[in-house]
Amino acid sequence: MAASPKRTDPLKPLGFLLLIMGWILVLSAVVLLKQEAARGGFVFAGLGVEALGLVLVVRSHIAPKPERY
Repeated sequence: MAASPKRTDPLKPLGFLLLIMGWILVLSAVVLLKQEAARGGFVFAGLGVEALGLVLVVRSHIAPKPERY
């Protein structure tokens, strides 16, 4: 049997990128917005982006289950 080529998982870099973008969104909202309602909305949106990034990173690090025949 020939060795299968190494598969790159695009979810891992995407997850780390979402983690960074979430922090940038939260920090920019705190610095730039003066209204509490708008600031709170952007902070929650940033936290949601971070949560999505964290889920993608964790899922990309989980070892795949072996196939059963």
